[in-house]
This record gives sequence, C-alpha cells and structure tokens, in this order.
Amino acid sequence: MRRGAVTVRRDFAESAGRRSDLVIGREESFGAAREQLARGGSVLLHGPAGIGKSTVLRTLAAEHARTTPTVLRCSATESESHLPFLALADLLGMVLDQVSDALPAAQRTALESALTGRGESTLQRDGLALRLAVLSTLRALAAEGPVLVVADDLQWLDPASAELLGFAARRLGDTPVRLLCAVRTEEPRAEGAEYDRHLRASPPDTRAVRLGPLTRAQVSALLDERGYSGLPRSTVRDIHRTSGGNPLFALELGRALAESPTPPRPGEPLPVPTSLRALVLTRLEMLSDEARRTLLVASAGARPTPALLHAAGRENAEAETAQAATLGLLATDPEGPAVRFAHPLISAALYAEAPAPERRAAHAALSTAASDPIERARHLALATTGTDPEVAARLAEAAALARDRGAPSVAASLGLLAARHTPPDSAPGPDERRVTAAEDAITAGEPDLARDIAREVLTRAGAPGERVRAWMVVIEAAGQAIGDVDAAFPQALADAGDDPRLLALVHYQLAWRSLVVQGDFAQGREEAAHAARLAAEAGDRRSELLALAFQAQAETLMGHPDAPATIGRALAEPQDARVACHHNGAGSTRFRWLVMNDRLAEARTAVTGLLREVRRRGMAESEVHYLRFLAETELHSGHCGRALELSRESLTLARDAGIGEGAGAMQAALAEAAGGDVRRAVTLAREAVRRTEEEGDAVYLSRALAALGHASLVAGDAEAAVRALRRVRELEAGAGITDPARGRWQGDLAEALVRTGEPAEALDVIEITRAHALRLGRGSVLAVLDRAEALVRAARGEHRSAVTRLTSARERLAGLGYGLEEARAAFALAELRADRPGRAPGAGSYDEAARLFRRCRALPWLRQVEAAVAARTTEPLPAPPAVPDVLAGLASMERQVAALVMEGATNREIAGRLFVSVKTVEATLTRVYRKLGIRSRVDIVRLAAGRREE
Repeated sequence: MRRGAVTVRRDFAESAGRRSDLVIGREESFGAAREQLARGGSVLLHGPAGIGKSTVLRTLAAEHARTTPTVLRCSATESESHLPFLALADLLGMVLDQVSDALPAAQRTALESALTGRGESTLQRDGLALRLAVLSTLRALAAEGPVLVVADDLQWLDPASAELLGFAARRLGDTPVRLLCAVRTEEPRAEGAEYDRHLRASPPDTRAVRLGPLTRAQVSALLDERGYSGLPRSTVRDIHRTSGGNPLFALELGRALAESPTPPRPGEPLPVPTSLRALVLTRLEMLSDEARRTLLVASAGARPTPALLHAAGRENAEAETAQAATLGLLATDPEGPAVRFAHPLISAALYAEAPAPERRAAHAALSTAASDPIERARHLALATTGTDPEVAARLAEAAALARDRGAPSVAASLGLLAARHTPPDSAPGPDERRVTAAEDAITAGEPDLARDIAREVLTRAGAPGERVRAWMVVIEAAGQAIGDVDAAFPQALADAGDDPRLLALVHYQLAWRSLVVQGDFAQGREEAAHAARLAAEAGDRRSELLALAFQAQAETLMGHPDAPATIGRALAEPQDARVACHHNGAGSTRFRWLVMNDRLAEARTAVTGLLREVRRRGMAESEVHYLRFLAETELHSGHCGRALELSRESLTLARDAGIGEGAGAMQAALAEAAGGDVRRAVTLAREAVRRTEEEGDAVYLSRALAALGHASLVAGDAEAAVRALRRVRELEAGAGITDPARGRWQGDLAEALVRTGEPAEALDVIEITRAHALRLGRGSVLAVLDRAEALVRAARGEHRSAVTRLTSARERLAGLGYGLEEARAAFALAELRADRPGRAPGAGSYDEAARLFRRCRALPWLRQVEAAVAARTTEPLPAPPAVPDVLAGLASMERQVAALVMEGATNREIAGRLFVSVKTVEATLTRVYRKLGIRSRVDIVRLAAGRREE
C-alpha cells in the first residue's frame, strides 16, 4: 500500500518518462481514457492481471497532474484488504487538516476517527456522518481547483473505503472531481458482474475502458523495447501464444529465454520462469496426482478433447477436468467439447513443471491416441530420445503433409525434429532435412529461423547441393537487403561448380542482386535469362519458371518488346503449382502486366485468386505482397476506403513478419494520401524511403520516393514533391525503366512543377513521358499527362485549350475505371472554371468534383475542395457526412462491407473481395442496417453521397 494523499507533480516523473511501455499496443485505449478525462469525466480501466492497467493508470495520472492542483491516490493490496478505512486514509489522510474547518463538527469527528484509528468509528455507527464527510471533503478540495482521484486495484479496496468512495462518487454531480480507477477482471464474457459493481460505485459519466491482449507485432515491439531484441520471430510467436498477449507474461517469458543457456528444442514449449509458475501452480496443489497427469496430457496435446484423453489412457478424464475447471484451471467451452485451459500460461507452466520422463510418457500416449498423422508424428518424436531412422522418416512424411496443407511453419518445425532423429549416415541425411526445414521457414515468413538453420548447415562441410540450397536460404532471408549478403554469392558459385541445376539457383539470385542492389534492369534481365537456360538444361522446371517470371517482369518494366512473349513462356505448361501463385511467379507478372495495360477488372480478379491460394498454402511473404497488390488495384479504381484497409493489413503483416516493410509503408502512404490522413501518409512515405535506403534497395527506393512526392503534393508542399520526384526521374533513367505505367509519378511531378512556377520543365517531363506512353499504349498515363498539360496551358493563360484537354482527360479516365484520377481531373476543371476571368466564383463550380471524391471516399482530396471553395467564396459547399464517423461504431467486417457498398459493389463482388460467402455478406449487412438505423443498401449509398433520407 502506497502512503500519501496529495500527490505533487514530481511524484509522477518516473512513470511519465516510461511512455514506451504504454504506447506499444495501448494507443487506442489510452486515447479514449485521455479524451474522457479531458472532458471532465471519470475512467474505469479493467482487464486481467498483468495486462498493463497500472502502467496506463500511472501515465494518465502523471499527465493530468500537470494541470490538476490536487491528486489523491491509493493502491490496495490483497493482504491489507481486511483493514477498514485503509484506502480512505491513503486518499484523505494528508488533506484532512486543510479541509477540516469546512466540515460540520459531526462529520469532522467521524472522519478523524476513521482516518486515525483513535476512535471506534464504524459504518454501522457513524455511517451517515462518514458518508457525508467524504463527500464534503471532496467538494471542499474541488472549491480550490479540479481534483483527480486515482485508485489502483479496486478489487482489493477494503469494503468500508469502497462503500464511502462510491457514495461520494455517485453524488458529486458537476463538482470538478474525476475518478481514474483500475480493477482486475477476467475474460470478457465472464467479467460483466465483476466490474458492474465498480461502475455502480463510480460517477454516472464514468467510461469503462478494457485493456485487451497485445497482438504479436505489439509483443515483438515490447520485447525489443525492453532489450530482448535478439529473439527469432518464431520464438516471439511462441511467446505471444504462451502469454496470450499479456504484456507482463510476455516480458517474463522473454527474460527467461534471454537468461536460458539453451533455447527450447523444436516442438517443445517455452521455459516458464518461477515468477510466472507461482501465479498458476498453487491451484494445482489441490488436484489429485491422477488429475494432474490428465492435465499434463492435455497440455501436451494440440487440440485436447475428452475423447482424446480417454484414448491416451486417462479413464476418468471427465471428472478430473471438471475438478480442474472448478479451480479455474480450465475454461468451459460452450461451442465444443475441447478441453481448453483458462490461459495458455497455465498449460505451459504445467508442462514446464513436469519431470522429463512424465512428459515423454504423455507424448508416447498421444502418439497412438491422436487421429491426425502430423500430431502422431510430433508426439512420437517428443517421446523418443536419440536418433531413429523410422521416427525421422515419419516426421519427414508429416512435414510434407503439413506443407501440402498450407502450414509451412509446422512443416519447418517437423523438419527440424526429423533432422534431430536422423542418423548421420542416412540418406537423406540430417543436413538435407535441415535445409528443407529452412526453406519451409522462408515460405512461412520466418526468415530469422531460416537463416539460423542454413548457417548451421554451412558450418559443416556438406554435399554441394545442400550447401548451395543453404546459401540460397541465407540470400532469401536477407529480403530486400540482399546487398548485405554479397559474400554469399562467390561461395555459392564455388559450391555449385559446373552443375547447371545449382548454377541456375545462384544466377536467379544474381538477377535479383542486379535489380535490387545495382538498379540495373538490363543486367537483371540477362542474369534471369541465363538462369532460365541453365534450369531448362538441368530439367528443373520450377527454377526455370521463376527465372522466366523474373525476366518477364524486368522486360515489362523496361518497356522491352519481348515482354509479352516471355510472359507466354512463363505461363506455358507444365506449371509448378507453388511457383504459379508465388509473388515472384508468372501469376504475379501477369497481374503487373494487366495493371500496366489498364485492365483493372482482370487484374483484381487475378490478384484475388492469387491471394486466396497463397493463404490456403500458408505462404506468408506472398500474402503480404498480394494484399499490397490488391490495395494498389483498388486505389487505381478509386476505391480509397478499401485500399486503405488492405494496405494497413498488408503493412501490419509485413511488420509482424519482418517482410517487405519498406514496400508496405510505401503502399500504405499512397492509400493514406488518397483516403486517410495526409500527415500519416508523409510519415509513412519517409519511413519507406529510409528503409529502402538503409537496405540498399534500388527497386523500391524510386517507388518510395514517388510515394513521398505524391503525399507531399497532396499535403500542399509542392517544393518537397518536386525534390522527391526529380530523384525518381534520375533513378529510373539510370535503371533503364522507360514504362511510365510502372510508378505513374510523372503527372504528379509535372503538376508540382507548375505549382512551383516551372512550367517549361513540366512540359519537358510530359513530352518525354508521352512518347513512351504512346509507344506502349498506356491510355491512363496519357490521360493523366493531358491533365497535367492542361495545368501548364492554364498557367500560360490558355484557358480554352486547357478546359478542352481536362474535359477529354476526365472522360477517358472515367472510361478506363480510374475513379480517383477522374475526380482529380474534375477538380482541376473546377479550379480552372472558378478562375476564369469575368466569372463570379461560387461553390457550384466544385459540386461535381466533391461528388466524385465522396464516391471514392477520398477524404484528403475532399478537404482540398472545401478549402478551395472557402478561398474563393463565402457560399458553403454542401457538407458531406462524416462517413468514417458513421462507420466508427461498426466491427471491422461490418465496416469493410459497408464501405464496399458505398463504392457500389454487389453482394457477390463484396464476398469475392473479402473472401467470405454471400450469406455472410447478407448477415453482416443486416447488422449494419440495425446499427446505423437504416433499412437498405440505398440508405448506405445516400450516406456516402452526403444525402439523408427524408
């Protein structure tokens, strides 16, 4: 129990400086609580133990202490909860003297007796006087300025203090007294009764804010913040799963791993430190030995059920699990028969506490009881010590099955187990199985694990094939930072010798190096073509297809005339199913070709199918890329809200897996500039530039700079846009990129140059780009260039020809399906007409542009229209509804469905784009109607268009 009532600001200095713990994963909760306190309301934070309530509470209190004259606080403990008035003494003990004169004698006497313990005050004897005394004290303090009452761990408040504080809180009315409290609650579905009584004891305007579990990415950031940054991502995944997203548990697990001399073996749970075992194991002492053995078997199983426990020899499983549920160790699951632990940590602690022979016995029982062959093989491995060729073979078969099921992460784990049980002189040997596991880890989006496995193989002199494959894993794991592993290439070439199959693998990666590190598309094309010829000679169709896809992609971006023929070769039979859907495969190349040729509907269909397939196969890196590709397609189509959702999802996955973060930030910046927050767009674009420069990624550096230029232009900083886009022009010229549909930045550069008073350079950009666009038949690029040239003509006073060009450009962009570019042309046309000499400006000039931007949900652009109207006329533009505010109360799926309806999508189209059934869309729409108080799709469209139903 912390003593002291009036808290001066310096008492909070330490917690205020520790914002890093709070910011990670708590931005939304913290923002909601802060907003409530700023309005003069009270806040009740709630959630399970270790979830971070005290951290948020302390930081909020520290922040508000700067402007609040009086801060009263208490923090109860379970061991002192039986002492009456103890929390009240913490709160009011140090302020009693300054308010005692303001209290009636009877109240003063009762309160002094309760706080000092010198009398025999009780709620039964002095109840009314004590209640009124607490209320009067708070009112007296509030007369001198606002008061903040901070109470942590309300569940341990002594009953007398809780009763008195609740009485006063319910009667404060408009008195400037706010309560900031925290209380421990359990799972969301079981917690209602626990904090309802605390809400009833709070002021009527109290806002309850639940702190939930952190995501895997947030746990990773928290561990990095606390210095546990050397953990592989697969280990971070296990920490997140075991901790259940609880930050305290995650940090303790991270600390235990950092201090452990040996990491857990594949398939084994994490070591659970004593500090966490104590939280859960005390309840195990009340179980019988047989019940503990039953729970151990359950903790070893992946999806334990009573039937599985019976099959594993636990005859009294129902009674023993019922006993464990009564003690809070297991949670009842109304949706199925599964035996579910109340928290993953209970299972991990139980397993960690068990002796090794008992663990092996549990796995041995499950190796015959489990119905799934993958589970049987895993349990057999964990029940076996030493090498065993039969066990190793079963594990390798299980890994192949997991790979086919779309679970490459599971396949990698099983492959490592297979290698551990493989005798050294076997064929295939342990290192070959390790390399296969590393390749599965790459597919699963776990480059750290893959790199560690490959480097372990390379420490030993092995067969050339194994060594070259290991070098390829090291290079793949580097991602866009391929320049960091330059030393791998000569060693891989030396190991490959004159074997065309192995040389094909190395030259394929050399093609990527030429592109990413040197920015040389021509050299990359030559390396890829050489790799394709070597692979064909060796009969390695998979490598040949990847090399052909690379060659086709390079030729497409270069505007090379052979591109269509190479795409045809890459798509020819026979195909490899995994290459066909890989983000570097022919399917991806065809998607890029479709987008660059303005076939947006076909491109959306293609990338949607690819995304569905890679999700089925568990190809994490490809999923990140295809989400970004789909976001790009939706952005071109003018579906800005949908593009924003997809780009944010892609960036979240990229950061979670450490894959393509620069490219993800680049696409997210473009989506934010179109449909979100322009300041965030600029921040993301700068992040993308920084990341690509740090990684030496010449391919995405130009695209990141293009995103920065675009975001700067939308933000109104034309000079910054010109600086960024001039660099893009130089980089692409040096790389030999001539197809303007690759980055589509040329129109932005010309527009920015017009704004900075450099129309001659703008026209030069337009003319050079137009020549390439005409040669390649890039219709949308030509229309955007005409829009930009119209701005040049307008700057020269050629209004009539500028209007003609803008009108034509808008019509062509509309016909091609580029909704946002069409709206930009309409906006430029409105600006031109509003500026026409002799014309009285009015809001009506901008109505069509505003309508088109609303249809696209292009909020930053809509604000530009409003600003233009405000600058030219006092006539207001009809205010659109705050669509994001309208949708803010919806769940994520409901918000996505409503947004797509606003964009005009049918139920079948929505189902296809969100990967759900039509029935799911219909059911979701029913919920949307109810929540928004509307009756039909038409009403949603009216919201998007800024109309209300009469």
